[in-house]
Amino acid sequence: MNRFWTAIAVALAIAAAPAAAQTYPSKPIRLVAPFPPGGSIDVVGRLLAAKLSESLGQQIVVDNRSGASGILGTEAVMNAPADGYTLLINTIPFVTNQFLMPRVPYDPLRDFALISLVASSPAFVTVHPSVPAHSIKELIALAKSKPGQLNYSSAGVGTNPHIAGELFNLLAGVDIVAVQYKGGGPADTAVLAGEVAATFGNVSQQTAYVKGGRLRALAVTSAKRLAAMPDLPTVAEAGVPGYEFETWFVVAAPKGTPRPIVDTLNSHIRKVMTPPEQVKAYEDRGVTVIASSPEEAVKHLESEQKKWGRVIKERGIKAE
Repeated sequence: MNRFWTAIAVALAIAAAPAAAQTYPSKPIRLVAPFPPGGSIDVVGRLLAAKLSESLGQQIVVDNRSGASGILGTEAVMNAPADGYTLLINTIPFVTNQFLMPRVPYDPLRDFALISLVASSPAFVTVHPSVPAHSIKELIALAKSKPGQLNYSSAGVGTNPHIAGELFNLLAGVDIVAVQYKGGGPADTAVLAGEVAATFGNVSQQTAYVKGGRLRALAVTSAKRLAAMPDLPTVAEAGVPGYEFETWFVVAAPKGTPRPIVDTLNSHIRKVMTPPEQVKAYEDRGVTVIASSPEEAVKHLESEQKKWGRVIKERGIKAE
């Protein structure tokens, strides 16, 4: 008898999924950004949420649930109902935490339904205006003259600025010490206040500071120069051959979210991000629109998981 009722319940759930998708969304959606306001995830998440709200006809509320290098907010989404009303926007720590932390309660590929790889973006190598370095070569020389005395701000262990900064240390042969803050916004505040000398903040969150003269950009971490700032060299061009760092932003839902809901969200993401005026608006912030399919997002995260797992192990990057 128990098997009979179990079979009935499964059949009803399967039948209900298409019906739920047809009426989706019927209430506001929560987009969890697992870091504080002001960082790149928050910036991209809010840009996306504003346009998605218009397209879906329901408000997308960005919920900054920070802590433990993004683990707390990510775990909250993993444990949320798989109904399309709680989503996640995340970046490289989504795949790096498992290689840096003693215990991570989720697997990005096993425990989530990936909806879209929405965009990518490099970082700036920026310094406080008081720092006597106007180029990457000058920063390297300064760091070598004061080993272990220069600091850079990071958004937490294993976050984008941390990975970018440690790669810089290793490839440039310097020791600029990471100071961990609770997110990209606080990390920017630290360098703006002169608490630290430098940072490796995402272009999307730092462009205004650079253009306003509050931070000095020495280089961009991508393989190619930014179209919006063509005179700014890449780190590789400026004195660290082989250096390249670029992050990405992915939108995901809890595992088990019905595929029709995933497809609905994916189609609206593509709709709001790919018009030429939107592509340009993102480019002006140093962000490249991707708006991938769910399958492309899975392949990308599989690749990133392997890449950063190998880099972290080979480079000896630690969680301390």
